[in-house]
Amino acid sequence: MRTRHNRPARHKTARAARGAPRAARGMTRRDAGLYMLVNETAAASTRLAPATAMGAVTLLVGDLDAQTAFYRDVITLQVQDAVGDTVTLGRAGRPLVILRHDAALRHAAPGSAGLFHTAILFETQAALASALYSVARRAPQTFTGSADHLVSQAFYLTDPEGNGIELYWDRDRSEWSWTHGQVEMATLHLDPNAFLREHLTDAAGATGSTDADAAAIGHVHLSVGDVATARAFYVDALGFDTTASLGDQALFVSAGGYHHHMAMNVWNSRGAGPRMPALGLGRVDLALPDDDGLGALAERLRHYGIDVQGDGRTLGFRDPWHNELRAAVAGV
Repeated sequence: MRTRHNRPARHKTARAARGAPRAARGMTRRDAGLYMLVNETAAASTRLAPATAMGAVTLLVGDLDAQTAFYRDVITLQVQDAVGDTVTLGRAGRPLVILRHDAALRHAAPGSAGLFHTAILFETQAALASALYSVARRAPQTFTGSADHLVSQAFYLTDPEGNGIELYWDRDRSEWSWTHGQVEMATLHLDPNAFLREHLTDAAGATGSTDADAAAIGHVHLSVGDVATARAFYVDALGFDTTASLGDQALFVSAGGYHHHMAMNVWNSRGAGPRMPALGLGRVDLALPDDDGLGALAERLRHYGIDVQGDGRTLGFRDPWHNELRAAVAGV
């Protein structure tokens, strides 16, 4: 039986020609093919590369020793580097959280823009259970909640300086549901004790996670002043795709069909203006797959009038609330 995937090629060509813009009509088949290729390339240049991922998150902290101990002993990250006022923590050789001490800074005023939470993604439920068990043993007072989001299982807490943290595991993409380009997410009950009973192994309970248990920054959630401005920056200029939207309350965006690499909400910050220097979020890193994607991003940002600082290997820029971002090719 014939399907649309094995019909003769000439039928597809005819349909493409009929549906082509007027400028392409009357072209030879070769010219029409080149026209379509150029336009596909131009469309791609407005989006971040599908393989884009999140890099490390930098936090500006008031007590470097206490924050280092928390992310090492409670969140179960490993110290990868410690030089002067900066400590880098991560897993399996990948930096995840960079702590930078700044004694001159104070906490931001309530209602300010900034970090909502940093979300650390674990590869297995067992690895997530090990980290959650560490929280329960060492700092249960920091736990703030949990939820099954359909695409993931997540647990929430705050660090000693008030920075939000999410620890989560993703279901396989084949289990996610999409409707009209929007991923279906929810906030369903998830019992942390039941999760631990089901997924915590004896070995993890005894020894905790190790550097061999890989993890990544899965997404970063920001507090912003308004969703429309966030969409103009993160979708139109930066090039993420919208994956979910809660009206004027929250926006979820990603590259490559992930449920979200970044999110922006106004739940605690509606109407907030540009940030003043303060403890909390220092920088969000984006990891692009290649130099071409980085160059396209630089051109796109400048096209939208965004000031970009670059050295040929990295791009530095700020969103409308002065949240700092850095884009670089993965591994740089």
